[in-house]
Amino acid sequence: MKTLLLMGLLLMSGTLFAQQPIEMKVWPNGAPNDNGITEEKNGDTDSPSYTKEAILYVYPAKKGNGMAIVACPGGGYSHLAMAHEGKSMADWFNSQGITYAVLRYRMPNGHNEVPLSDSQQALRIMRQHAQEWNVKKLGIMGSSAGGHLASTTATHFTDGETRPDFQILFYPVITMDPAYTHMGSHDNLLGKNPSKELEQKYSNELQVTPQTPPAFILHSSDDTVVPVANSVNYYTALVKNKVPASLHTYPVGGHGWGYRDSFPYKRQWTGELEKWLREINK
Repeated sequence: MKTLLLMGLLLMSGTLFAQQPIEMKVWPNGAPNDNGITEEKNGDTDSPSYTKEAILYVYPAKKGNGMAIVACPGGGYSHLAMAHEGKSMADWFNSQGITYAVLRYRMPNGHNEVPLSDSQQALRIMRQHAQEWNVKKLGIMGSSAGGHLASTTATHFTDGETRPDFQILFYPVITMDPAYTHMGSHDNLLGKNPSKELEQKYSNELQVTPQTPPAFILHSSDDTVVPVANSVNYYTALVKNKVPASLHTYPVGGHGWGYRDSFPYKRQWTGELEKWLREINK
């Protein structure tokens, strides 16, 4: 009984003292574009669907090491896995001295320019607060369709403000090639019958240049939702362009594991990512 009581108190204290994020509207004066969504399908904060307003949740590190990351959760460009692919990682990154932000980006609803405009604006916001949050090196991170948005951000930047300094991709959708893309993400971003030119534009393995930022990529070989070829081909393009890249594939795990303890290689990926982040911050 005493043990149960103690465990209860510990859980309560963890809840009470968990850092609450700074919540910021990405477009407080209105977005420059519209996704055509007038009403969200549900208001679940952990898995919002068809979002019409972009929000950035920022978790500043108490003793910042100069690094910051903007995370884009996945969800096939129809909803957002805000917990295990977003907010659940905040304490882990903060413990390394990294200021961490989770982007609740707007769903495209066939308006392909909308998510990228949100991620680019999120980077601008982080840099506007660089002195306050000790941001010297800013990265973009994403999982699944959020990995597509992150890699799009890393390959479609327009200036120094919108170029991330590094990218972290969890089992990312990279291509829009129907042969091996995730068709749900493809259709939600581009529509069901897009032009080949539009598919190529958002096939980020084709958009890599020597200016693309360094990448850390994770994927499971047995992923049947987003084929591992997405990560392999992106890695190959990065290497071809002499962009520093680290690819980690695991034999099992499937898709969508994020920060979940159930993923059998969690200790491996967290250790490798922590080491990589230290190396690029020298």
